[in-house]
Amino acid sequence: MVQEFPVQFSTYLKTYSYASDPDKVLVYVTARGAILKLDQSVLNDARNKLLSVQEQDLLAKIGVLVSDQQAEQEQLRTLFDERNRRSKQFTALVTMNLDCNLACGYCYEDHFRGKRYMTPETADLLVKHVSRQTANGLNVTLDFYGGEALLSLAMVKDIAGRVRHYADAAGTQASFNLVSNATLLTREVAQELKELGFASVRFTLDGPPEVHNQQRPFVSGQGSFERIIENLDQVCDILSVQLGGNFTRDNYRQFPLLLDLLIERGITPDRLGAVLFSPVTPKAGEAGLSDFSSGCACPNEPWLIEASLFLRHEILRRGFNAPKPKLAACMVEFENDLVINYDGSLYKCPAFMGWDDMKIGTLADGIGDYSTSHNMDVWKNEECLNCPYLPLCFGGCRFLRRLRTGAIDGVDCRREYLDAALEQLLLQDLTIRKTTKAP
Repeated sequence: MVQEFPVQFSTYLKTYSYASDPDKVLVYVTARGAILKLDQSVLNDARNKLLSVQEQDLLAKIGVLVSDQQAEQEQLRTLFDERNRRSKQFTALVTMNLDCNLACGYCYEDHFRGKRYMTPETADLLVKHVSRQTANGLNVTLDFYGGEALLSLAMVKDIAGRVRHYADAAGTQASFNLVSNATLLTREVAQELKELGFASVRFTLDGPPEVHNQQRPFVSGQGSFERIIENLDQVCDILSVQLGGNFTRDNYRQFPLLLDLLIERGITPDRLGAVLFSPVTPKAGEAGLSDFSSGCACPNEPWLIEASLFLRHEILRRGFNAPKPKLAACMVEFENDLVINYDGSLYKCPAFMGWDDMKIGTLADGIGDYSTSHNMDVWKNEECLNCPYLPLCFGGCRFLRRLRTGAIDGVDCRREYLDAALEQLLLQDLTIRKTTKAP
């Protein structure tokens, strides 16, 4: 029995036809991250209001159908308000220093790096700030960053130990992660960090040795590849390792050689977390953010789209894991997410460190109002709310928008990239990820 059709297609829906099977349609619900294959006849029946109640209910549960598009858009518009209200999590990226033992030619911090380290006084203010979060019932995650965070190993351990003590006393959880060039992360150091609650580390390898050693040498000029590989092999059974790398137009096709070398050295897919290669971006004060570009860079240029799809295919084909398309937003949207600089200054994104007009406060003085400076409502407009890609970008990267126009005066639109890449990303997940097994 067919009932009166009470629902509409979701605004946040993409459909793609199968060239090899014209009777099937690939459906992706961007607001849910749900991907499924449907008969074309099912969508036709939905369009013509011929579905049974049971069919309607099933598609509504998945998110293909909604009872009210306007209500759906309003729910998305207020999504972060609701999440912030309910959040029980405090997360901070903690910059321990601006010093480094590598001399990467593309270094984001190159123009302001140096012997600048967090002082014990600032560390005390940091721990005090975090202890207030635990006292308020929040779980805590700290991501230690640099420069090279492990040049401040003693202070990293001190901060982690004290934060964990306060969390235990408050009955909350504390966990820690590390962003590191990995040259100093020996097995002994990894074990010490694990005992303090460290869960994961992000390594960077810029391709096979000849590419990596050119892009990421030690300050002495000596290559760093072999040291990093040795440490990676020694610690990936202790800490979860996320592997990143930075490619250029000239060298991205060499990066699969790195994956083969890892397997040859016994660093197989089952020993690593996600692998993601990202384009080298220009330097701070000009553009870019190398360690975090994977979450911010929008490769709209044709060669960048081609490179990102090629590399993701090669990662998955060898059995390594790569991030899936999913609901994603800038940390600016999350009230309890913070960047704490080595000097105690506070920011809402690591890309803004060092820009005085983007500082939102200090550990000593607290956090000010940043709603205008960061244009918090930038994506809350009719065009974005009616875009099926909104859940995958929420206006994109404020940092990149500012670099292009000199101000956060609009969104960093991802439509061009997603029009070109999303279908292929989904097909990669449906075919390669499902059928490939780790060696």
